Amino acid sequence: MPGVEAGPTHGGPGSLVGALAAALPGPTWEVDVGALRWLGAAMIGLGVGLPMLPHNPGLPCPLRALTGVPCPACGMTTAVKAALAGHVHTSVAANPFGLVAVLVAVVLVVRPRPRQVSIPLVVLLVGALASWAWELHRFRWV
Repeated sequence: MPGVEAGPTHGGPGSLVGALAAALPGPTWEVDVGALRWLGAAMIGLGVGLPMLPHNPGLPCPLRALTGVPCPACGMTTAVKAALAGHVHTSVAANPFGLVAVLVAVVLVVRPRPRQVSIPLVVLLVGALASWAWELHRFRWV
C-alpha cells in the first residue's frame, strides 16, 4: 500500500505521535500534514458556516441510507458542527471522534511545524472499530 512503511518510524523528536509510532510495532501510515492542514481548515470553516445556512440538512450517510447500517463515520458532520458551536455533549453523542477531528484540525492549523507524521495502522484500525461500535450501539444494532 503506498505511504505505508514497516517498522517503527516517528513523526518527529519529542512528538506524541512519534512516541506512539515508536512504541507500537507494525506498519505505519506516513501522512503528509500539509494536505491535511488545508482539509482541517476547510472542515472548521464549513463546521462554523453550515449551521448559519437556512434549511441546513447535513450530509446523509450513504451506507446507512442504502442499507440501514451505520458506518464508522456516521454522525461526524453533526459532531463537528456541535463541537464548533460549543455543544460538547451533543458532539460526543453523535460521534466522539468528531471532537477528536476538531481538535486535530485546530492543532494542524495552529501548529504548522510538522510536515509529515507516521501513524501506526493499529491505531487507525482500533479507532475505526471503536467508532463503528459506538455507531452500531447508538442506532441500536448491538
